[in-house]
Amino acid sequence: MSVFEAVMIIAFGCAWPASIYKSYTSKSNAGKSLWFLIIVVVGYICGIIHKLIYSYDAVLVLYIINLLMVLTDICIYFRNEKILRKNENGKERFL
Repeated sequence: MSVFEAVMIIAFGCAWPASIYKSYTSKSNAGKSLWFLIIVVVGYICGIIHKLIYSYDAVLVLYIINLLMVLTDICIYFRNEKILRKNENGKERFL
């Protein structure tokens, strides 16, 4: 197991709870990019596959945790889009 890889994954993982919290509480996707989130998911999936095939160790758990957090952020992204559309439709009715 590489300590440097583990620290890198932990460092990346520290950002996701804040991102999830901000997205959930603000009910907004301002500053978010769905494509960026998808690219990060692909990266984590590739890291997981590498760990499973070539270098199976405990860092795999960190990749999975980070992947789950990014997938959570993507789910909140779609929830926020639904809220935005609902609010826009509601405004149109009152005009």
